[in-house]
Amino acid sequence: MTSTTSSFAANPARTNPGRVLVTGGGSGLGAAVVHAVLQAGGTPVVLDRDISTVSQAKAYEVDVSNRAAVEAAVREAAETLGGLDAVVTAAGIDRCGKLADVDASEWESVIGVNLMGTVSVVRAALPYLVETHGRVVTVASTLGKRAVADATAYCASKFGVVGFSHALAAETGGQIGVTTIIPGGMKTRFFDDRTEQYKPQDDSRLNDPENVAQAILFALSQPKGCEVREMLVCHEEEGSWP
Repeated sequence: MTSTTSSFAANPARTNPGRVLVTGGGSGLGAAVVHAVLQAGGTPVVLDRDISTVSQAKAYEVDVSNRAAVEAAVREAAETLGGLDAVVTAAGIDRCGKLADVDASEWESVIGVNLMGTVSVVRAALPYLVETHGRVVTVASTLGKRAVADATAYCASKFGVVGFSHALAAETGGQIGVTTIIPGGMKTRFFDDRTEQYKPQDDSRLNDPENVAQAILFALSQPKGCEVREMLVCHEEEGSWP
């Protein structure tokens, strides 16, 4: 257990996050969120394409870009748990390269997972969250604030997540909470399937996903009537921001 987790558990102002659905909960940031929810006394449930590593939470094998599968899984998860208190949309992929060099189907799959997957999960969970006055935490990126070359798909998807989240917050104010988390680069398997030119050459400036997970728990722990609308969390030497 990290010191941040210990301080979270010791702080009486921070409360049990309840029943939290986490997309991409099988690895990376999603797995860190699952761990943080468990440590805070909550009940996580996972949606992921690969659930082989999930052992401490109920998990559904789902590609979030498949809207029908998402709707069925969210419904089953909510009914199994007796409702939902929060959703964290941590599932995400990337396909690096110049627009002309990235296959169109691969480019579109980034939008399908990162943006449309976020929308589908939130839409499916919305009735349950309204019932509990719950919260949505969408996971964007510093590349949802700043665009770079050879990342048109990822930037388009994450800029879209930011816009969707802000509009959703305006639409649902007083019904649910909506927070946009904007993490910088993290030490996860996210970079594993990239070619060498697009992998971090120095991972010393990548943040620990546990730090971002604690920021998410902070957003979920706010008292009634108070919302963290947006939070940017990164290593102190993050290169992709500002």
